[in-house]
Amino acid sequence: MPEEVLFKSESDQSREEIAAYLRKVADNLENGDAITLKAGSESVTLNPPARPTFEVKAEREGPAGNMTERSIEFELEWDENDGEKGGGGGKLEIE
Repeated sequence: MPEEVLFKSESDQSREEIAAYLRKVADNLENGDAITLKAGSESVTLNPPARPTFEVKAEREGPAGNMTERSIEFELEWDENDGEKGGGGGKLEIE
């Protein structure tokens, strides 16, 4: 399925700085507020529904035989035309 990137930002951050960004997103989600992402002159505001699909993915990447890059991805996903419909799956636990 094709995608259109509405906003992208990538930079090295300390764990504390990353936690502050995630905390702000969590606070906005909990309060039902929109989430605005800004970097330089770029910005986008999104308003996730009450029950978006939440995807968590851990990956190992890199060239064959040397897959040394690790990542954790958190994604909220919803259909703009039917935003209240969530996905299935087991209960997520993060420790």
